[in-house]
Amino acid sequence: MQSVFYVGMDVHKDSVRLAVLKGTEKAPVYEATLKNDIPRIEKAIKRFSAQGTVIAGYEAGCMGYTLQRSLGASGIECRVIPANRVPRLGSERIKTDARDAVLIARMLKNNEAESIYVPSAEDEAARDLIRCREDLKAELHRAKQQLSKFLLRLGFIYDSELRPWTKAHRAWMQSLELGQALTTETYKQYYSHVTELEERIGRIEALIVEVAQSAAYSERIAKLRCFKGIDYLTALAFTCEIGDFRRFPSAASFMAYLGLVPSEYSSGTKRRQGGITKTGNSHLRKLLIEASWQYRYRCAPSAALKARRAGMDELVVSYADKALRRLQTKFAKLVLRGKSSKTAIAATAREFAGFIWGAMNEAYC
Repeated sequence: MQSVFYVGMDVHKDSVRLAVLKGTEKAPVYEATLKNDIPRIEKAIKRFSAQGTVIAGYEAGCMGYTLQRSLGASGIECRVIPANRVPRLGSERIKTDARDAVLIARMLKNNEAESIYVPSAEDEAARDLIRCREDLKAELHRAKQQLSKFLLRLGFIYDSELRPWTKAHRAWMQSLELGQALTTETYKQYYSHVTELEERIGRIEALIVEVAQSAAYSERIAKLRCFKGIDYLTALAFTCEIGDFRRFPSAASFMAYLGLVPSEYSSGTKRRQGGITKTGNSHLRKLLIEASWQYRYRCAPSAALKARRAGMDELVVSYADKALRRLQTKFAKLVLRGKSSKTAIAATAREFAGFIWGAMNEAYC
């Protein structure tokens, strides 16, 4: 009978702590601290794969999936364990790399270390591109604020009743007489930073559309784009972040993953429900809530939405139309009951998540 070796790893930028448990033995048969060098780590673990089956694991974190993919390519099962599933006793008040590695090895041995979903390298690359755009959007917002506040300090106030950052607003800024040469140069630096970021974001968005139209994603993207409020960006984000929607056994579990279900604290005869849990994937939750604002008003599908649906399966289109009617009614009813628009949108987004899960699992058939 082959032995089974459980390899717990505490991974850091510079070092990796290994702890190996064998079969039913309680004490580690091997412990070491190695430099975070993947070939060296593989070599250390392969010593045990020659003697039996090896199951390795480490805590999810900033080190990503490179180690997991490298070990998987070598034929070694490696799990990436969510950090909130690693139990730590508060009474011990001792945390070391050696203890963490042994703890992860014991979790593997007791079959308590369930791995998170590890995206493919292609999906991760597409996901990183979308998150890069989000980072640049945040930087653009800061750059616009800096320019606006700079002009405000100089006494230049744009009409508050007009929308900022339109062509008219930019023409107004360009027409200002700033006086001092250094002040003019400062304005040019701020303004050029804004335009540079806008151009970079435009190039990334064009690339996102190109990726979404590629053979690897086009079919799934086209299905999601049948829903009002979802276009290339949101559709690609859901596709590459979720990967296989079948890993969620029900729509409710998908809603919970997005953190859109109500929180609850019930004890004895008391039952208290609060706001949404906001757990899970915050990036997708934000995109879905933004998309849900499109369902505030009752209206027929727009010309742009009809163009996105052209050539699609009638079952998908009818399912998206069902979502359109249901979500518009949901929002309107909640507002009539006195709920705030933000609360109503959160509830609408939760139901929207159910429709997305159904579309990607072909529950409409």
